[in-house]
Amino acid sequence: MPDDIALPRPRLVHHPQFPSSALPDDRDIVVYLPPGYDEGNEPLPVLYLHDGQNLFDPDTAHIPGQHWRVGETADALIEAGALVPLVIVGIANTGPRRIHEYTPTEDARLGGGLADAYGRFIVEELKPFIDAVYRTRQDAASTGLGGSSLGGLVSLHIGLSRPDVFGKLAVMSPSVWWDRRVILRTVRAARPRPPLKLWVDMGTAEGRRGLDDARLLKAALVGAGWVPGKDLLYAEYEGAAHTESAWAERVGPMLQWLFGSPDR
Repeated sequence: MPDDIALPRPRLVHHPQFPSSALPDDRDIVVYLPPGYDEGNEPLPVLYLHDGQNLFDPDTAHIPGQHWRVGETADALIEAGALVPLVIVGIANTGPRRIHEYTPTEDARLGGGLADAYGRFIVEELKPFIDAVYRTRQDAASTGLGGSSLGGLVSLHIGLSRPDVFGKLAVMSPSVWWDRRVILRTVRAARPRPPLKLWVDMGTAEGRRGLDDARLLKAALVGAGWVPGKDLLYAEYEGAAHTESAWAERVGPMLQWLFGSPDR
């Protein structure tokens, strides 16, 4: 391809410094709109993703140049008919406060414990805004939440507590270790099992502890009633490390599992 021919760029809409009364900090929101959005009139499913700086733009990524390529990947899958058109909402983290907002309990040394407040921000402030401004489906079965590392942890915590809002969860390389694996206790206490469709993954190069914890999480989910291949996909990626570039490689399979076209 000639160098002077630019590839189409995903359509992104920026909402800088989105305010919150549930949390002390404003944060940037980036909204991905699928191909053909302006020509359609049907409401679309929505996926909310944490660490929005890392999703769409190589210049804002935690490690410059290493972003998840969410927009490009979604565009390609939608154009190929492998993914239903959907809206993807990137929620920027707030730097030093990230660990506090992405954790369900407080640690004496690390702090944390603001996940419920962060969940209220998404459910009570951000989601109503997105539903009012964009053409969205608002039912839980059409609404997903996801992230990696602590973002995976908080996605599972919020999803388990608000299955009336979120029906699909992307739990990538989750920080199961937090507070003596408190998330495992939360999963085991989930009775009756909420109707969530889950993607859970881990790279084999993320450390023995991370891999063991991910397997414990899978076992807890299966023990609570999730069925692999039906409403749970657990995947281990050989040689994958705890990096943005590794998660970028899993965006496509994750999107297809949670929002894949029913015809594929």
